[in-house]
Amino acid sequence: MHSSIVRARALVAPLALALIAAPLAAQQRQPAGASTQKPTVFDVTPYAGYMHFGNIVDGPLGTSLKAGNAPVIGAQVGLAMGPNVGVVGNIAYGSSNLQVGVPIIGGVDIGGTSHHLIYDADVELRMPMQSTGAAQQITPFAQLGAGAITTKFEESVLNTSSTNFAANVGAGLDVSLGHGFGARAMVKDYIGRFDALDNTGLPVSGKTTNNIAGSVGLRLSF
Repeated sequence: MHSSIVRARALVAPLALALIAAPLAAQQRQPAGASTQKPTVFDVTPYAGYMHFGNIVDGPLGTSLKAGNAPVIGAQVGLAMGPNVGVVGNIAYGSSNLQVGVPIIGGVDIGGTSHHLIYDADVELRMPMQSTGAAQQITPFAQLGAGAITTKFEESVLNTSSTNFAANVGAGLDVSLGHGFGARAMVKDYIGRFDALDNTGLPVSGKTTNNIAGSVGLRLSF
């Protein structure tokens, strides 16, 4: 009986030591700060940028109507659905002068104003990359989604508003500046068509255009 107890103790002691040592070894293998930083599931990114608007309509003899390039401001909210996948909602606003495109001369301001309200929802794919020799983490990402652009014209001969579907695709970089705080740079292309004939009655055809925005913002994660 006594010998059985001794043999049992001889087996239990190494096992207990192994169970204690395993978590300690795993903790030592983790990167610094990994045990104290919790993964974020929600983020907000206010941003500012500049947008190039494509031709809204094409008229006769090579003429066109477009909004001039303009600054935009907006905000994006994101919800993580997994380590590298999330969903994003976005809203942005921009305002600029109306321009008539004339062959040879180019774009000419006609005094009116165009207001653009842009809103969309996207799937975001992320690929975190640890910076070599630095604590900062760089995360490339790509977005794909759909939404709409509401365009309102204010001009003496043209005063109308129209909301049109717009698909979008984008890509950018997140740079972590600390837990829950970072910078985001992004380029996004909104692809849509302004239905001018239905909304203005003018004898012009709306066309599918690329409206490209570049922006930078502050990303706050929770």
